[in-house]
Amino acid sequence: MSRPPLPDGIVAVVKRSCPTCELVAPVLLDAAVRSDAPLTVYSQDDPSFPEGVTGVIDDRQLAVSWYHDIETVPTLIKVADGIEQSRIVGWSRDQWTSFLELTDLGSGLPDWRPGCGSLSVDPDRTDALRARYGADRLSARRVEAADAEDEAEFFFSRGWTDGLPVVPPTPERVLAMLAATTRTPDEVVTVVPPDLVECTVEKVAINAVMAGCAPEYFPVILAAVEAACTDEFNMHGLLATTWFSGPLVLVNGPVANRIGMNSGGNALGQGNRANATIGRAVQLVVRNVGGGRPGEIDQATLGQPGKYTFCFAEREHDSPWEPFHVSAGFSAAESTVTLFAAGGVQGVFDQLSRQPESLAKSLAASLRVVASPKMAIGFDAMLVVSPEHARVFREAGWSRDRLLTELTELLTVPGSELIAGAGGIAEGLPEGFAAADIPKFRPGGLLIVHAGGTAGLFSAVIGGWASGDLGSTPVTRIIGT
Repeated sequence: MSRPPLPDGIVAVVKRSCPTCELVAPVLLDAAVRSDAPLTVYSQDDPSFPEGVTGVIDDRQLAVSWYHDIETVPTLIKVADGIEQSRIVGWSRDQWTSFLELTDLGSGLPDWRPGCGSLSVDPDRTDALRARYGADRLSARRVEAADAEDEAEFFFSRGWTDGLPVVPPTPERVLAMLAATTRTPDEVVTVVPPDLVECTVEKVAINAVMAGCAPEYFPVILAAVEAACTDEFNMHGLLATTWFSGPLVLVNGPVANRIGMNSGGNALGQGNRANATIGRAVQLVVRNVGGGRPGEIDQATLGQPGKYTFCFAEREHDSPWEPFHVSAGFSAAESTVTLFAAGGVQGVFDQLSRQPESLAKSLAASLRVVASPKMAIGFDAMLVVSPEHARVFREAGWSRDRLLTELTELLTVPGSELIAGAGGIAEGLPEGFAAADIPKFRPGGLLIVHAGGTAGLFSAVIGGWASGDLGSTPVTRIIGT
């Protein structure tokens, strides 16, 4: 349905169930008789109201109220040449007198009364109204399930799921998701590999609904999808590799608390809707828009559970360090997503180290085995330091940079230990590296973040994939609106 035009003159939108509208009904009747400008009244719930006013237009379908953003009744709108010039809401004798250019209005009424909420913004009606009047904003192909068809099986049979049931993306749900962003539905967010398909805001919204996301997560998902599809992150390569890896989404900044993300106990696990569904939405976009399906372009030898979803927030409020995104050059007031090519989680057990030097050595020993103890520079990693381990570094005054420097030194080892055949292991670097001291990670290839619960002297190593130009570089993007 196209936007219904408003007639020139004065337009009033009312409803009988509003006490203020009942109060001003005589004023509208008076204005209809005395005003030089034509008066047109739209009634949201009873076309016989206000009594005595001729030509009241029935807006019980709320089309006029919806398309013209009526939030409060009564609303008066001044229209010239089909264009709104100004509007006022509620009842104020002074405002109405000026607006209608009439004197002695409502002489027996109070000077002022607030209006009531428009039926077009009633929470019980907004989803249906979006579907009725906003669906013309949607361009995606409609696929109808048969009345007797099981919804879950409908999506499974078409290959639109990740192996788990999805939420049907009805127009109401998609439009509610789109309402959470200022971006237009047809705006192209990115080009999604491997099929290099243009992905619009609407397509991201559809997959966000399917993933089970709440609308307030949507700006985070848009930023994550953009980051995942950059050349630096190399989503195509991440899909095509036979390694375990998939996209990990790290969220920083005020948005994490605002949408209820988990950065504490079980942050890397299940149980939090935002963590679970944001990561899943990214994966569904890659699958359903870009064509990145297992067994086709996705050729992982084993895969890992994080390829369903892998998303968490950094625990910033009691971290011994500045937030990760601040260390990357962003403002603490900004919210960001960081995409990391994650290969899985490896626990780090150390319940005895109370000095930072000892704990750093323990962490380094665990980091040494990322991908292979013989692998150097080729793979990145993320070290997730839990609060109890972080306390050791806080009490010693170690910054993130200090810890990173210590780990880099501890993880720089003689090439003779890494070459093929060393330690009786055929895997390894070529013989020519034997005389060099070689770091485990490239500069910038080890990311350190703070997350987890306050009980347990455990941290986690999240191994990456081939690093830098050979594979993937972590990408951080600001979360917009």
